[in-house]
Amino acid sequence: MDARDYLTDIKARLVASAVIASIRIVEEYALPDRGYIRVRLELINTDFLEAAEYFVVEGGQCVTQRYRYQWMDGAQKTLRQRWDNVEHFPGLPNFPHHVHVGEESRVESGRSISIIELIAIVERHFNDSDFV
Repeated sequence: MDARDYLTDIKARLVASAVIASIRIVEEYALPDRGYIRVRLELINTDFLEAAEYFVVEGGQCVTQRYRYQWMDGAQKTLRQRWDNVEHFPGLPNFPHHVHVGEESRVESGRSISIIELIAIVERHFNDSDFV
């Protein structure tokens, strides 16, 4: 898989998701060995989800290197969750991967995820709750 194929896969996954109401691609690029995509999504309950992912191509696979995914209410005032790997919390397991849950100060250990995995997480949340 090359970077262009991966970006195509991401966009196809976004379009196919039943929980995404609208998609705005803010920026994207694909080079032979790396790529980037940043999108702003409105979810079916009017929540806002911004996703930015920088990846590299290694051995025919696209590997997420840096990411920031922020899910907020529709007014963009209340944080639901933010996943990122900015090196802020060296004491957490799986450093630098972490998740802010419900508020900036509530931080849990995380793991590296791609935008495609993020959409699956959000879909599960909608399927497991009365969130809509």
